[in-house]
Amino acid sequence: MPQAILLQDVENVGERGAVVDVSKGYLRNFLIPRKLAQPATKGLIETARQRQVAADRALVEAADKAQENAALLNKTVLTIPHQAGEDGRLFGSVTNQDIVDAIREARGIRLDKRKVHLEEPIKTVGTQMVVVEVADNITATVKTMVVEQK
Repeated sequence: MPQAILLQDVENVGERGAVVDVSKGYLRNFLIPRKLAQPATKGLIETARQRQVAADRALVEAADKAQENAALLNKTVLTIPHQAGEDGRLFGSVTNQDIVDAIREARGIRLDKRKVHLEEPIKTVGTQMVVVEVADNITATVKTMVVEQK
């Protein structure tokens, strides 16, 4: 059976970059015309292996960076000024986007607002612990103080 290097994920065959054994007809009539794979040569196999090693290394480095960011965010105290009434209720609310903007301003870490886990927007002056997902399965708890804007 000939070997092929997959250029994209193929269901029931393998993931992108994998070297797989497939039948000649499947390779010639299905995978190559749809640009899903290319025939494997020694040089291409070595290139694919090097690319896989580099991708694994980048994945480990990204996980390390996410751990560092999570540790930094665990130590972070955000102070968000917002207009409030006499009773401590805010005019409006502090949302996920406000928290993401405060994190970017304070620490320079860019996050997606969907990664901030607030059950509902903050509507009162005070301190809350907000859970932020830095990466997959890596979370940090940021102390957020909402203060009255003078």
